[in-house]
Amino acid sequence: MSEPAVHATAIVDPGAALGEGVRIGPYAVVGPHVRLGAGTVVGSHAVLDGHTTLGAGNQIFPFTSVGTAPQDRKFHGEATELVLGDGNVIREFATLQPGTAAGGGITRVGSGCLLMNYSHVAHDCIVGDGVTVANGAQLGGHVTLQDHVVVGALVGIHQFVKIGEAAILGAGSMVSLDVAPFCNATGDRATLHGLNLVGLKRRGIDAEVV
Repeated sequence: MSEPAVHATAIVDPGAALGEGVRIGPYAVVGPHVRLGAGTVVGSHAVLDGHTTLGAGNQIFPFTSVGTAPQDRKFHGEATELVLGDGNVIREFATLQPGTAAGGGITRVGSGCLLMNYSHVAHDCIVGDGVTVANGAQLGGHVTLQDHVVVGALVGIHQFVKIGEAAILGAGSMVSLDVAPFCNATGDRATLHGLNLVGLKRRGIDAEVV
């Protein structure tokens, strides 16, 4: 892979670590404690700050905010972390924030996730692999999304809620209670509506197993 390529108008702190083939677009800002894995692409006007670590092959689209201070009154500048795995796609105006000392000190996103426009991952959230968070969906603090969860557009998830593996949340739902794995939860307040049959089929799970 090639050396990192930084646009002349970008501001990258000398303390930041850029892996092979990283590309930083126009007017992007990268803070001193940011670590970007090989092949990661940062779009124009994106801001990456805090103690933030990204794995390889992530795509950060324009106008995102990754790793800035959490929206928590208990936060007082502690060196808490935001950690992303590999191959994630973070679309325009999405916001991801680090953990807090009271919540374990880390927000974690796995690999192969898609976070769409205006989505929000709050402090101390744990997001698994292959998760999709659609446009405008909001995760409160301390939320857990297990692998392959699909969060529909404009969904709101209350603090400390856990969404089980491969569950799907219907668009516009307000989710205040935990959701069992492989299920469909929809509504305000969200209630179960059977299995996430489409998601299970897409993952190639045998019908007898379903």
